[in-house]
Amino acid sequence: MQVKSQDFVKKCSEELKKIKEIKMPEWAKYAKTGSHRKYPPHQEDWWYIRAASLLRRIALDGPVGVSRLRTFYGGRKERGHKPEKFRKAGGNAIRKILQQLQMAGLVEQSKQGRKGRVLTEKGKRFIAKMIEEIKNV
Repeated sequence: MQVKSQDFVKKCSEELKKIKEIKMPEWAKYAKTGSHRKYPPHQEDWWYIRAASLLRRIALDGPVGVSRLRTFYGGRKERGHKPEKFRKAGGNAIRKILQQLQMAGLVEQSKQGRKGRVLTEKGKRFIAKMIEEIKNV
């Protein structure tokens, strides 16, 4: 069954806040998410929202690496009077979140085929639980 991505990310980010391995670093309050952004994220819990979104992307596209995720989260860079250009998102936040998800046991390095990260059994159960809770509301 399908659920709306916004509902999934919202519910999943609330649950990820409860996992002790996933924690927003101090520098993340001041860091932009890419060179195409003018300002850092305004939401105080953006780290957990991005982590939930990354978990969803891995479930849909996995195995997926940092480079492909940087492209997915990238955007247009305003360059004054010159034409806008696409810029990839910054890789540091994505990499750190993936490492935290890996320490929490939700994702792991792919062992066969393409390089990247895939969901573990624990990660699949976590996502199934989120979907079930969203459907029951």
